[in-house]
This record gives sequence, C-alpha cells and structure tokens, in this order.
Amino acid sequence: MGYSGGVPHSKEIRLTPPLEIAANVLMTASIILAGRNNIHSWWIGIIGCVLFAVLFFQVNLYADVMLQLFFIVTCVIGWLQWRRGAGGKPLPITRTGWRSLAWVVPAGIASVAIYGMLLHRFTNAYAPFIDSAVLVFSIIAQFLLMSRRIETWAFWLLVNTVAVPLYYSRGLHLTAVLYAAYWVNALISWYWWGVQARRAAAAPRAMADA
Repeated sequence: MGYSGGVPHSKEIRLTPPLEIAANVLMTASIILAGRNNIHSWWIGIIGCVLFAVLFFQVNLYADVMLQLFFIVTCVIGWLQWRRGAGGKPLPITRTGWRSLAWVVPAGIASVAIYGMLLHRFTNAYAPFIDSAVLVFSIIAQFLLMSRRIETWAFWLLVNTVAVPLYYSRGLHLTAVLYAAYWVNALISWYWWGVQARRAAAAPRAMADA
C-alpha cells in the first residue's frame, strides 16, 4: 500500500486503503443521518468508529483511537437516549445555556493542553496538541449530540476545521476531503436543527390558539 510507519512513500502512488474507504462511507452516512435528526445514525456510527479506530492506530494518531472507543460507547448511550430520553418519548432538540458554555469551553482548552503534553512526553504521537484538540472537542460535541443540543454543530465545525489539515498531513487524503464535507454538513445541520426546534416550540402554542 506504500506505507512506512503510517506515512506513504513519496515516490509511490498511494491508493486509498479499503479500510479508509469503508470507514468513511459508514461515517458519512452516520453524520448525514444525525444532521437529519435520524436515529439510525447511531448504529451505523458504531461500525464506522470501529473501522476508524483501526485506521488511526495504523498512522499513530493515538488520541483519535481513544476518541473512536469513546464514540462507540456514547453511540450506544445516544441511541438509547434518542429512543426514550424524555420520559419514554423521543428526546427533543434544545439549546445549551450560556452558563454551561462559559465553563465547558475553558475546560476544553485546558484539557487539550494537558492531554497534548502527556502525548508529547510519553508517546510518539504525531501533532499531539492538534490531535488532542480533535479528541477533546469531539467529546464535548458528542455529549451535546447525545442530548440533542443545537450547539453540537458549532463544536463539530471546530473539530472539522482542525481535523482536515491533520488527516491530510498523515496521508489520509480521502478522510481529509470528507471531513471538509462534514464541515459543510455541520453548518447545514446547525441551521436545520434550529428550524426543527422552532417548529417544535411553536406547535404547542398553535394548538392552544386553535
């Protein structure tokens, strides 16, 4: 495949590995379904995360390996929450309060610095601080997604912005291109979830006025 320690030989034509193709196909389907507020996003995402964990391990992106393991667990939890998260009813789309965001963001930045230092000192991880940023803010975004909070898409925009150059620099060109597409999907999904939230909020008022 033209790999040496996870990095392609510069004089060889690098073909996209089947593992990378399969992982991206599944994850693309999962992300698009999540943006459409579709519960099937979760089980498809579990399979995609397993494949990505193997892929990232091969290119020494260890923070991303841990992230995929985290995603697998939270996909199961999110699947259950979306099904019966509000007293047995489907979980509604809501917003995160500013007070919560006021401590979540600084805590995320501090976590990036700490985990990045650990990776730098104790592993041969590539770009440990950038990789850690993808890890930490993906975790935050995932928790918000599990709770169907609109702000999840703002954090996914940040994650995708950082992830595109990181993955491209490791020879994961297909993954980088698709993460650029995920950036666009996150922007569209942010708008779409807002529309759905406003419709849901307007429905009880419309019934009361009827």
